[in-house]
Amino acid sequence: MTTAYIDQLLAGVVQTVTFYPDGRQVVDAPPRGAILSGSFNPLHAGHVALATAAATQTGLPAFFELPVVNADKGTLDASDVARRLAQFQGKYTLILSRAPLFSQKAKLFLGSVFVIGYDTAVRLLAPRYYGGAAGMQQALAAIRAAGCSFLVAGRVSDGQFHTLANVAVAPDFRDLFIDLPETAFRVDISSTELRARGGMEG
Repeated sequence: MTTAYIDQLLAGVVQTVTFYPDGRQVVDAPPRGAILSGSFNPLHAGHVALATAAATQTGLPAFFELPVVNADKGTLDASDVARRLAQFQGKYTLILSRAPLFSQKAKLFLGSVFVIGYDTAVRLLAPRYYGGAAGMQQALAAIRAAGCSFLVAGRVSDGQFHTLANVAVAPDFRDLFIDLPETAFRVDISSTELRARGGMEG
């Protein structure tokens, strides 16, 4: 595995590196499509099923994206990035980026559809994460200006299966959100549960 690009990404020299199943590595030219972002610690069948459902629903190719910078936890180290990347090699396209926020991702993935779960949609539409309603509106407006939108998959929360219908979306931004029906995708599994079973650290 070539680690030079990972080092450049972590150093901020480049913004994205795309790793294709055929071994190609492309810098700062991420593909457009249905983008499923996550920590992938570990990658599991639910992620793969969601990407497949998103491709079917949108008619776009689906890609995985791993931000190496986390808004709360800081930057991953090179060995951790390499470990997570290894799960995809020879199987799926993975884009490594330095964009933890969707407003930042939108600038990199112009015209793409971000594939998110119900819980992420709730956080995305919570003004407190932006310092207030004005900040949220500004971020969502930037995402719209980039031609991006969100495909929302249902998830179990507090023992109930919740979908986009359970998310309070302001009328001005309803056009940014598309429901992925339960009939198209439902997998009740999480990386947190898998780590707990396998003794993996988050």
